[in-house]
Amino acid sequence: MNDQYQNAVVTRYNIFNSLFLSLPFRNIFRTGTLLPLLIQQSEEGLTKEQSPKEIIEHFFDEFLEGSSHKEQISLLFNFIQYIERQVVLFDSVEDAAFDQIHDREGKGSINHLLNRIDNTAIREKLLEKLSDYCVRIVLTAHPTQFYPGKVLTIINELERAIRSNDFGEINNLLLQLGKTGFINQEKPTPFDEAVSLSWFLESVFYYAIPRILLKLIRGLRFSVYDWPHNQLIRLGFWPGGDRDGNPFVTPDITLKVSQHLRRTVLRCYYRDLRLLKRRFTFNGVERLIALAEEKINNSIYYPEEEKYNSAEELLADLSEARQILIQQHDGLFLDLLDEFIFKVRLFGFYFASLDVRQDSRKHAAAWNELIAAQGKLKEYEQLSEAQKIDYLLSLQITPKPEDVKDETSKDIIGSIRTIQEIQQLNGEAGCHRYVISNCNTALNVIEVLSLIKTIHQTDSIPVDIVPLFETVGDLANAGGIMEFLYQHPYYRQHLTNRGNQQTIMVGFSDGTKDGGYLRANWSIYQAKEELTRMSRQYGIKVTFFDGRGGPPGRGGGNNHNFYASLGKGIEDKEIQLTIQGQTISSNYGTVATAMHNLGKLFTAGLENHLFKDTEQDLSDEEKGLLEEMAEISYHSYLDLKNHPTFVPYLDKMTPLRFYGQTNIGSRPTKRGQGDALRFEDLRAIPFVGSWAQMKQNVPGFYGFGTAIEKLKKEGKTEAMLKLYEHSLFFRTLIENSMQSLSKSNYAVTKYMADDPTYGELWHKMEEEFQRTYNLLLEISQSSTLLESNPITRQSITVRERVVLPLIIIQQYALQMLNTDTTKSTEQTEAYNKLIIRAMFGIINAARNSA
Repeated sequence: MNDQYQNAVVTRYNIFNSLFLSLPFRNIFRTGTLLPLLIQQSEEGLTKEQSPKEIIEHFFDEFLEGSSHKEQISLLFNFIQYIERQVVLFDSVEDAAFDQIHDREGKGSINHLLNRIDNTAIREKLLEKLSDYCVRIVLTAHPTQFYPGKVLTIINELERAIRSNDFGEINNLLLQLGKTGFINQEKPTPFDEAVSLSWFLESVFYYAIPRILLKLIRGLRFSVYDWPHNQLIRLGFWPGGDRDGNPFVTPDITLKVSQHLRRTVLRCYYRDLRLLKRRFTFNGVERLIALAEEKINNSIYYPEEEKYNSAEELLADLSEARQILIQQHDGLFLDLLDEFIFKVRLFGFYFASLDVRQDSRKHAAAWNELIAAQGKLKEYEQLSEAQKIDYLLSLQITPKPEDVKDETSKDIIGSIRTIQEIQQLNGEAGCHRYVISNCNTALNVIEVLSLIKTIHQTDSIPVDIVPLFETVGDLANAGGIMEFLYQHPYYRQHLTNRGNQQTIMVGFSDGTKDGGYLRANWSIYQAKEELTRMSRQYGIKVTFFDGRGGPPGRGGGNNHNFYASLGKGIEDKEIQLTIQGQTISSNYGTVATAMHNLGKLFTAGLENHLFKDTEQDLSDEEKGLLEEMAEISYHSYLDLKNHPTFVPYLDKMTPLRFYGQTNIGSRPTKRGQGDALRFEDLRAIPFVGSWAQMKQNVPGFYGFGTAIEKLKKEGKTEAMLKLYEHSLFFRTLIENSMQSLSKSNYAVTKYMADDPTYGELWHKMEEEFQRTYNLLLEISQSSTLLESNPITRQSITVRERVVLPLIIIQQYALQMLNTDTTKSTEQTEAYNKLIIRAMFGIINAARNSA
């Protein structure tokens, strides 16, 4: 292990970990002393091909001889609680050592970019690019984050205490951690989720984004006040707006969340103004700053008093104060005022743009109700798609929620009305996008556009319609759908009104679930190329919005390299992506990590534009090779997915069915209402998460090895080696897949190899794991996984060892549920709880999956 990582992280973790043993909690010393023995038993047992059940029972026989079943289960719960807190401690230690183990001024940083701008031509090229460039990260409430807000706060404070080696404060925070619950007793509401994620807006992004951009502005020798590009980094927000499959998101919730976002950013401004008031004690300036403070406070708490109605009103007062400061006080502390003005220009009165999202089938159902009310449904259903589009756009009705009976239809109409209210309250930027999930026809887009047209009673629609293409089939058809829309006179006029800009969302999670890792990633690349070509042909600026998750199986991994690898055939004027769950807390949990990761994301698109000669575009031959690999991989994955025991395995042998009991998200874990599990009803997050819990990680690698093996047999090894050497895109695919392999451990489920029902399926997965493991090493010419990324490799190694007992305990409980025919109702309940509780630590420890 790298000495720097060992000293900065592992050694410090071991020192602080020992503090747990001295905490004044019941049984903690016994738990902390027995836990290393369980780790040792687990490692040795897996080497001997023992099952988790055998490992746990052997541990009980050796160290808890004569104990009752109740005492044994109690100890396992104590282990889980102990390890949960060890994971928090490790997170905090790693965050505290961030500057020591990462080169914050190295490749991908703002300073590295500025240092490469060594002539006037490149500087002008950069400035031209910045006039039409943006990075937009969208925070979602998808349930992959198992830390409640109170624990996130402790992590943040613990990181600061560890950074300063404040043992007294560390001890106090560990005491607090010991008494703080890690699980929600009830499911959070969508508003709860919004409040929780607002912590990151207020505590991290409010500071990190301005610092990143100020470093760029000053590096380019511009005045902060005169800087013209105030939307280079934007924030998006889904909690309270994303109603796809979430019946708990209502128009009232959406409006309430928008009000909360407004209050949150105003609180940030109020704190800054109080600090400014201490400096600006000068005649004229003092009065205006005090007035701004008072009016912001009124905007938050006393709206009936004199207040600001918009960011523009606040900026007008600040500009007046600035003039007086320059004219009468020699510009004293001008930089402080300019930085605050810059923040207001960045975040407005909305902080983050609230997106609305719903499934296309729900819009169709709403229209069917509305058309049925007109007595025209039978005739409508007989129309062609093009005729339906023209019919909807020609309707002269004003839909109201009371016009429909279905609750989802009522919500759709209400949510579109709410968009108007939010725009009046927070400005148009506060809510201006409507995302259509499961979009597979042009009609799906027009259904939403015509709903907004009729409800808002205007042809000048202040909303961007964002189709989301997710499955392999939808991605293949996306070009034809968008070309039809670009050619349609009404939609084309809508785009003209919106500045000839079209945002298109692509979903990595459902794409991977549908077609496997390699097919999904390559299909998205191909779809983006086709959509870019066709959009440019019609004079449309297309922006791609990537629906990414945490692990590579849902589009996670090294995002900087992914975006830096896109060729000139893919539009790169903006980078937009979702971030969620442990991705938020791991990559953006502190100001330092947020500046590092967001800065690298920001520079990725710029480097790709400025220095494309360092990475050539894919040739036709290389694209053909990738298509061959993707297609072989796809059929390999389909063979697994269509195996008769695939869905039953997920249902019976994995923790999938327990996801709904974790109370980590407001959204149901599957789409269907019936008891029987169907593959098409599975949501991507619990689907991918269950494979991670099993340490099998199928969505992150399956089919990759088979594809390489087949091409090797066809004599194309040299071509693949050259592709790896030449293409950053292919290297990134391999490195991200290596993350999935690094977190896999098929020894844990080896006991399934001889299972009469699931043994064949287990062997298929294990064989593909071994095949992919060996062949990715060969193609990358590496001796170990993630050889080029030692920090991630070392972090994974330590984390996997910390949570190994949790994995063994969870598998033990699953085995007991499936095999123990004598278990009592009480024991069944205990095993269920063990599985659920172990899920938390296993997922939280995987935070470096982002």
